[in-house]
Formats: sequence, structure tokens, C-alpha cells
Amino acid sequence: MDWHATRPGEVEGGTPDRADATLTFIGRIRTPYATRADCPHRAAPDGPECRIEIDEPWRPALHGIAPGDRVEVLYWMHLARRDLLVQAPKGRPAPLGTFALRSPNRPNPIATSEVTVTAVAEDALTVRSLDCMDGTPLVDLKPARR
Repeated sequence: MDWHATRPGEVEGGTPDRADATLTFIGRIRTPYATRADCPHRAAPDGPECRIEIDEPWRPALHGIAPGDRVEVLYWMHLARRDLLVQAPKGRPAPLGTFALRSPNRPNPIATSEVTVTAVAEDALTVRSLDCMDGTPLVDLKPARR
């Protein structure tokens, strides 16, 4: 399946000619999902364990995270399209604007998931409830709201 093919009813926009910020990826996410088609739409709380690998020098920032904690994971959907203004997702009766959808295809393909930590290592967290592809770049980690 060609993930970059435009479906009937979709509207493409241009690529911006400027960038307002830069991001530093702080690690990679390891999941059992090799392709976008393998990824669940929404991860189940009892889904497979995934590993969030933290690059040096960010590893000391894991201090204070413990098994059982809920963490918000922000990640970059590096294979997503960034030019769709209106999308026609499968199973929807009509196209919708990108900002009305949780699609990975967006101007800045940042995703967020709340996960439960099952193990903490010096260089990684093991968690449940992720729905991204293996090798997805990690943007940030934050305690989940309680």
C-alpha cells in the first residue's frame, strides 16, 4: 500500500518555506511493529512491551521514573506525510480537516501516548501502550497528568 497516495476528497497543501524551530531527538522507540500497517490505531493498555531507548547524554534525565509510573511519550512520526490539509481516512463517511483527526499525516507529525512503565534501566524504559513503528524517533518524556 502506498501511504503517500492521495485518496479521493483529500486536499494537499504546499511545503512551508520556513522552519520556526529545531528538535533534538533524544532516543528511539523499539516496538514489534515493522510497518505502518502493523501498528494498531490505538494501543491497548495490555499491549506488547516496547522499549524506549535514551541516547547519551540524556540518560540521567530518567532519574525518578519507576515501574508503575504513567509517562507521556512524545515522538516524531518520521514517515508521515506533512502536506495534507484535508484527509479521507478509511471508514469515515466524508473527508475531514487534518486538525480534526488523530492521523499521523500533519504539518508537524508529533504524536503523544500515555504509557505505563514496566521496567527502568540506565539507558531505557520498558513500557506498554505504544502504537508507533519500530525505530520511531523520541522527542520527549513527561510525567502523565494525574
